[in-house]
Amino acid sequence: MDDFDQIVKTISLTMGAAWGSGINLYATILVLGLLGVTNNIVLPQTLEVLMNPLVIGAAGLMYFVEFFVDKIPGVDTGWDGLHTFVRIPAGILLAAGAVGDVNPAVAVAAGVLGGGLSAGTHATKAGTRLLINTSPEPVSNWTASLLEDVAVITGVWAALIHPWIFLVILVIFILLMIWFLPKLWGAIKKFFSFLGRIFGQKKQT
Repeated sequence: MDDFDQIVKTISLTMGAAWGSGINLYATILVLGLLGVTNNIVLPQTLEVLMNPLVIGAAGLMYFVEFFVDKIPGVDTGWDGLHTFVRIPAGILLAAGAVGDVNPAVAVAAGVLGGGLSAGTHATKAGTRLLINTSPEPVSNWTASLLEDVAVITGVWAALIHPWIFLVILVIFILLMIWFLPKLWGAIKKFFSFLGRIFGQKKQT
């Protein structure tokens, strides 16, 4: 039974780190590092580097920057675009590292699954925020950003402290994401088609 519980905890840590990375990488690293350095959790040896004061300090600084940048309409979309090349690779590395020092095939499999989950959560966040930015008022943008921050911090904590609860919620989230992403993509295409028609008419006049 202890072995089974350990497997569940490892899966929860792996998927929790990948899920959080796709939304807010720096908050994810900060939560993992702080919980590890305060002995609230025991991180795998492959992730112990997250407890290094330099890593915690860098993650904290970047989280502080993202906290404000992510709440500026338009700027947040540019930030998300740049972080496509940061969040997903980091999700792969964190997921692979979360399984610990095991068979390389297991680490690669964890990285592949973690990368897919990071890509999905990143696409959902970035696409949703792009549509929210079509609204002229900033309140909805601020609200979405704050909810994302709370979700990541709470979610990563739950993945470590209450793995069963987190995994159940994660399965529900993934099913909703699979249903939502095609609709989100369709809405984004309609929005850009609308913009294309407007600018096309302006050029003709």
